[in-house]
Amino acid sequence: MPVLVASDLDRTLIYSSAALALTMPDARAPRLLCVEVHESKPLSFMTETSAELLTQLGDAAVFVPTTTRTRKQYQRINLPGPEPKFAICANGGHLLVDGVTDEDWHAGVQAKLAAECAPLEEVRDHLATSADPAWVRKHRIAEDLFAYLVVERDLLPEEWVKELAVWAENRGWTVSLQGRKIYAVPKPLTKSAAMREVAHRTNATLTLAAGDSLLDADLLLAADKSWRPGHGELADDSWTAPNVTALPERGVLAGERILQEFLRAAHPPTP
Repeated sequence: MPVLVASDLDRTLIYSSAALALTMPDARAPRLLCVEVHESKPLSFMTETSAELLTQLGDAAVFVPTTTRTRKQYQRINLPGPEPKFAICANGGHLLVDGVTDEDWHAGVQAKLAAECAPLEEVRDHLATSADPAWVRKHRIAEDLFAYLVVERDLLPEEWVKELAVWAENRGWTVSLQGRKIYAVPKPLTKSAAMREVAHRTNATLTLAAGDSLLDADLLLAADKSWRPGHGELADDSWTAPNVTALPERGVLAGERILQEFLRAAHPPTP
């Protein structure tokens, strides 16, 4: 019976040059494979070993890339292995089937957000008026579903982020700080809901997941077995749960370890 693997991408399986955490001597650094090019520049990487493991995983399980990225941002990524039949984009707002949005799923998500959360326009306007241009580099709206800022982390006041989180909580939204991006996302917009839908469609009997950020927590809780790396928002908060294994590895080597764990769980040893 099918095993479903729903994994976050950025800082879980793929890494920017700033997030690689290559702390070993240069001569012992792993060989890297570029899996994303943006504006003619290499942007995201995984180790060659990870690429081999992901190819094996694609043959052993239903692998579902699960990301907060927009569809356009996701489609820049060129992962090794079989082309995934399903992908979850925009934090669950879009379910791609053979690369195409499932419109019924998307319409259902939109209806749920309209019924349960403050409108996107209210959040966008609050960000525009409360964020200081001294540390904001970009204001962005993603897929007409959520908003995010690109900021200068060194200048970003911690108190502002805390105040934004309280403001958003009262309106049915959540806030996540990931690298140079601050996300404001409606609470019902979840990766876990989309993962459950794919599990239903594939008749999966075992679900596995991995992720590093606050926006991945619901996904990790929803899966039968989950893993988080030793970096990211969840690690910073020492977050865990009975079905979640906290790994010590940080950076791109955490991606290798996560894929090893996926394969081990998908093919447990015979007694």
